[in-house]
Amino acid sequence: MSRIGNKPVAIPDGVEVTLDGQALKAKGKLGELELTIHDEVSAKLEEVANDDGKNDKIVVLAPKSNSRFASQIWPTMRTLVNNIVIGVSEGYSKKLEIHGVGLRGNMQGNTLVMSLGFSHEVRYDVPAGAKVTMDGQTNIEVSGIDKQLVGQVAAKIRGFKPPEPYKGKGIRYADEYVIRKEGKKK
Repeated sequence: MSRIGNKPVAIPDGVEVTLDGQALKAKGKLGELELTIHDEVSAKLEEVANDDGKNDKIVVLAPKSNSRFASQIWPTMRTLVNNIVIGVSEGYSKKLEIHGVGLRGNMQGNTLVMSLGFSHEVRYDVPAGAKVTMDGQTNIEVSGIDKQLVGQVAAKIRGFKPPEPYKGKGIRYADEYVIRKEGKKK
């Protein structure tokens, strides 16, 4: 049995979840997301009584068979459902920092324009569903309701100039620690 798969997904106030067969839709204050649950996993909406006397809604997932694949995909589907519920209620964000002399960026409309020490400016068109904001010229924040899209956009921006190990110049996550190497010896 899976520890993660056994946990039900709690639906917070302000989030409306509908289940139509294997199609799950979540609608909240930040937007709407949908997910098709794999055929090997069954999902159902339930109401449970809490301490206040009100009923809380939860989504319970379970494998349909005892196959190895069903036991592997079951916790994955539970996590994806949880990510959708959190996304439409709170949203996700990733912070990036640009380190290095002369390295900077700014937003021009929906395009992130960065000067990263190349002979040209690096331009990145932000995809729909993600929002990129700049705080100063060196702090980038990527936010949105889709966890996968936010992570992908942040990784793409970091990939333009990852931090190098000698001086740490480049784009890094705000909480990332760059392991430094020792330079040449005379």
